[in-house]
Amino acid sequence: MDKMIPVTKPFLPPLEHYQTEISEIFRRNWITNDGPLVRSLETRVRQKLGSNEMAFVTNGTVALQLAIRALQLQGQIITTPFSYVATTTSILWEGCTPIFVDIEPHGFNIDPEAIEAAITEKTSAILATHCFGIPCDIDRIEDVARRHGLKVIYDGAHCFGTKYKGESVFNFGDVSTCSFHATKLFHTVEGGAVFANDEKLIKATRLLRNFGHDGPEKFSGIGINGKNSEVHAAMGLCVLPHMDDILWKRREINGAYFKQLQSLGNLELVDPSLDGWNWAYCPVVFSTENLCLEVKAKLEEHDIHPRRYFYPSLESIHGKPGESCSRSDSLASRILCLPSFHDLQLTEIDRICSLILITLES
Repeated sequence: MDKMIPVTKPFLPPLEHYQTEISEIFRRNWITNDGPLVRSLETRVRQKLGSNEMAFVTNGTVALQLAIRALQLQGQIITTPFSYVATTTSILWEGCTPIFVDIEPHGFNIDPEAIEAAITEKTSAILATHCFGIPCDIDRIEDVARRHGLKVIYDGAHCFGTKYKGESVFNFGDVSTCSFHATKLFHTVEGGAVFANDEKLIKATRLLRNFGHDGPEKFSGIGINGKNSEVHAAMGLCVLPHMDDILWKRREINGAYFKQLQSLGNLELVDPSLDGWNWAYCPVVFSTENLCLEVKAKLEEHDIHPRRYFYPSLESIHGKPGESCSRSDSLASRILCLPSFHDLQLTEIDRICSLILITLES
């Protein structure tokens, strides 16, 4: 009997490496509150990515909330309906109003032209998601932001290793965020990060993540508990040396799917050679929702579990009358992410592709 194949699963480093780090945590008896492993992780991630200043936080959702708070945003924030629910709920949680605009005609990311058309006197920022680790059209988004005096946050939850014009995607915008959740390419079990070019913003983020503490007996404004622990940092430090291999494997997986499925006329895949992509996911867009659901059912019949990212679209959850993001709604109904994880075997990809072919040709 074939084993169950999930849509993804965490990469785990050698257990003995993690045990060594945990033993040192026990020896120091320092398990949270900006410990040495947290500081080491922040430095080594920046070095690995070639990125700007970074603050390690509880998770990717808190990273977004801290970004909005650090930028002191109010009013309306223009964002995408094609993203995970945390993108929009972070805006709402911080007392701002999400304004949805559609995605590009061909792609997964927010349409810069639609952003410009939605700007009002109440607009304070743009929050754009780099879906599936594929970078947005950053140049056009930031041109719009400059001309209208808006702040830019990039939700780069999927983007560890993604580049834009040869540079870390986290070096763009006023703030970029990332998720280090266990399902991501790089993970700390639970975790996330805030990246910024402005040292003042990172300092503000560090204060906000630790109740506003500015020393043991001083507070600078309000804050929350957005810190992360030595135990989580230890996992990240053990995963980080494997990142080149992890990225190479994901490219191999995407390449195997692309080779077998690219010639089919009723679906579209992302070309693995796409510039800057980190191959974090394997999205497949079908010509109709019925085909998407038929393939999903066929795979699940064989204990293979793809996922409908992102279904339903956020507009249908949080939208207001009169808002229309038809491209996003259509895409959300027709897309599946196929299984992708480090120890997925090429023979398993062959089986998945064979089931897709059987379904589409029947």
